[in-house]
Amino acid sequence: MKRSTINNILKALLGLGIVCLGFFGMQYLASLKEEAPKKEITKRVKAVETRRVTNADLATTLDVQGRLQAYNKIELYSEVGGAVEETGRPLKEGTYFSKGDVILRIDDDEPRLNLQSQKASLLNSIAQIMPDLKIDYPQSFAAWEAYLADFDVDKPLPELPTAVDRQEKLFVAGRNLYSQYYTIKSAEERLSKYVIYAPFSGVLTTVNIDEGAVVRPGQILGELMATGYYELVATVPLSDLNYLKVGGQVSMYSEDIPGEWTGKIRRIGNQIDAGSQTVEVFVGVSGKELHEGMYMRGEAAARVLEGVVEIDRNLLIDEREVYVVRDDTLLSLQPVMVRKSNRSTVLVSGLPDGTELVTGTVAGAFEGMRVKIDNPTVEVDTETASESTTSTTGSLK
Repeated sequence: MKRSTINNILKALLGLGIVCLGFFGMQYLASLKEEAPKKEITKRVKAVETRRVTNADLATTLDVQGRLQAYNKIELYSEVGGAVEETGRPLKEGTYFSKGDVILRIDDDEPRLNLQSQKASLLNSIAQIMPDLKIDYPQSFAAWEAYLADFDVDKPLPELPTAVDRQEKLFVAGRNLYSQYYTIKSAEERLSKYVIYAPFSGVLTTVNIDEGAVVRPGQILGELMATGYYELVATVPLSDLNYLKVGGQVSMYSEDIPGEWTGKIRRIGNQIDAGSQTVEVFVGVSGKELHEGMYMRGEAAARVLEGVVEIDRNLLIDEREVYVVRDDTLLSLQPVMVRKSNRSTVLVSGLPDGTELVTGTVAGAFEGMRVKIDNPTVEVDTETASESTTSTTGSLK
């Protein structure tokens, strides 16, 4: 046999041996893999914080804001003409007047003298009819005589004596006494307009004339504003208007000065602003520290909502759902109805009592996500709790 043939046979046998060894080696390794214990792949479960829901009837509030305006503020006009006289108090902006104080006095010498002249003419007319009264109407003579005795041209004209019958009344009217009487009363009323009194306590906010100036009838003299009582003019969205009512209390504060004030809703406007769809609400408030034009904020007491729970508005999903935990393990979306929106919270209904509401942010949250409830435990001071228990027991005794 040739050497080349032998070499070929040896190479074939060697290759077959290598293949056999590889096969048996793979079988051995496979048996080892089957005997090795399988590692369990555990799914990652996120921990969430929850709050157990308890529905209740909650009194709501509504945020309001606006500027103060004086409740009483009037413009002063002159109904007569003349020179402005000094009253002893400066006729300047900021001057305070109590109710009934003289704000302004106009020179009335000429109309006063004219009035006295008219009264003297009436006195003369009455004196001329006295002889006829004594003869024709003796029963009324004493009353007219007493009227003449008390007549004073410097005092307000008293009412004429009442006629006892129709004949006496016609007799007095024929002497033109009634006409003179009412002309004088009209002049007295006009003379009173030469002095302007404060109709309420307040300060002058505007003054358009100076002392010594001559004013004409109908001229504006200035503006008087009451102090201490104001109205907050707030604009409320039309959608929130049904929460408010006249007489409701409003707690107010200013960001510029310390303090809190309580007011009441006095009026609710009927006109709706077409652009903003808001309505004006007027809140009465008083206080020495308040001033017209101040910007204030507040919370108005609104109506009570039944069967709602207050939650953080950040928990809302698309303004209509929240995440809850079902069966203590699964994350689920629960539809809710927003009944009232506040600055940072909302009042919602639709969550059954006992529902575990997710109160924290869950990264990558989705419907059916596996979670576990991990609420922080509240540590109780045992020493304080013991003292509290002792105090309660003592009070029960």
